[in-house]
Amino acid sequence: MLIFSAAMLAGFLLLVWGADRFVLGAGAAARNMGISPLMIGLTIVAFATSLPEILVSITASIHDAPGLAIGNAVGSNIANIALVLGVTAIICPIRLESETTRREIPALLAVTLLLVMLAMDGYIGPVDGYVLMGSLGLLMYWIAKIGFRSAATDPIRKEFDEEIPSDVKMGAAAGWLILGLAVLLLGANLLVWGAEEIARAIGISDVIIGLTIVAVGTSLPELAVTVVSALKNEHGLAIGNVIGSNMFNTLAVIGPAAAIHPIVMGNKMLTLHLPVMIGLTLVLFAMTYDFGGRGKLHRSEGMALVAAFVAYHYYTITFTL
Repeated sequence: MLIFSAAMLAGFLLLVWGADRFVLGAGAAARNMGISPLMIGLTIVAFATSLPEILVSITASIHDAPGLAIGNAVGSNIANIALVLGVTAIICPIRLESETTRREIPALLAVTLLLVMLAMDGYIGPVDGYVLMGSLGLLMYWIAKIGFRSAATDPIRKEFDEEIPSDVKMGAAAGWLILGLAVLLLGANLLVWGAEEIARAIGISDVIIGLTIVAVGTSLPELAVTVVSALKNEHGLAIGNVIGSNMFNTLAVIGPAAAIHPIVMGNKMLTLHLPVMIGLTLVLFAMTYDFGGRGKLHRSEGMALVAAFVAYHYYTITFTL
């Protein structure tokens, strides 16, 4: 058990560091090629921050552990909303002033409902996986479109401009990109191996491991980025990071995993875990959407989200093992 736990811990650390280096390399390389910081942030960086979940789930499917793949994706979406945004709002209330970010929340709802529709028969097969990946292409096109249409005064433009590095040469950017990807792959393999062995040793399903330990671990990059962004008053980045990550988790994590290995949805996934994910997505929409255009996530709401996260994990660990 000690070796397996050490492998998981090493995997988490490598995923966090690798994701940071990959985002740096990808963002700097794209900026050197003349792509606008807003487009980089909405597409390339949003995709890159979900790479830990993507690689962990693909690796799990290749290793014949599809339960770990779906558990990681659903659990990460739950953790991103309830833990990441909850903790961030407690530290620093989050204002939703970006029209671009506000438009992404209904898209997140649509993506979540698409997954639920495909999962209603208790099975996500290769065809469903291709549907999710095809939807990812449409989502990227739509995000790029709203990025082009966003107003010059949208605060998220300035936030991305300040955060996307402009002083990294192409050679260094490519080096960080390649190194980050290599470290991510190593971390994903270590994490999946350790998680599978721990699940076997203590006799629990890989779904539960994915929903809890792995999901929280792969959400650590989002937690770090979101808290730092909020403390720097980059509120559009703080909440946009979570919204983008959840959309990519649903489409770019579950899609390829299902295409590689069909995923059978257990009863608890359909009656507990997916409904919790849907409920939190609706709660996020209700908490942040304001018809006056000034939605805000308050400290009290952050505390409620963290309390919901703790209660969900307590129930999952205590009553579904």
